[in-house]
Amino acid sequence: MRRRGRLITLEGGEGAGKSTQARRLANALEALGHNAVVTREPGGSPGAEDIRRLLVEGEPGRWDVLVETLMMFAARADHVAHTIAPALRSGAFVICDRFTDSTYAYQGAGRGLPRETIRRIEAIAIPDTKPDVTLILDLPPEAGLQRASARAHGETRFERFDLAFHARLREAFRDIARAHPERCALIDASQPVDDVARAIWLAVEQRYGLAEKS
Repeated sequence: MRRRGRLITLEGGEGAGKSTQARRLANALEALGHNAVVTREPGGSPGAEDIRRLLVEGEPGRWDVLVETLMMFAARADHVAHTIAPALRSGAFVICDRFTDSTYAYQGAGRGLPRETIRRIEAIAIPDTKPDVTLILDLPPEAGLQRASARAHGETRFERFDLAFHARLREAFRDIARAHPERCALIDASQPVDDVARAIWLAVEQRYGLAEKS
């Protein structure tokens, strides 16, 4: 019987370097002979990518927070069905740039939607998909926003929320790390990229005892 794969999620505020580190982690796993699938949220499947454009473009106040959350979980349900679940069934490591913890941070702590409302939507939309390991890239919001502003892209909706919003996000992610130490590793993302990658690899290797695949 084929072993189920593992879902590794990377979380953190804007400009924390999640996309870069997701690819580097996948490369490290593949070098040992493991199959690794890199994906992202919102997005990661054709339907979810269509929804992504509605969420990450436009003005910060474009959506009511409940509408925004429902769209996030609609995208996530499609993503799980068409990308994450098949890859896990194949035995792959799935490395996802953001997952449900981002909803609890952004729409919950950031925009004020009650945690219980998010939990109930999650239970309906993706009842059976939880991360095995979550790597939270921690960075002061001022530094993260400065990094994000240097990128040439049009997906700036969340970046344009005020600094207090981004400070709430950082504290929410740190709270998640404290509440779930068995799943989460808090990584100092202010370090050089290579040092962040080493810290991530150490956290993953300690949990899985990774070695070359025979």
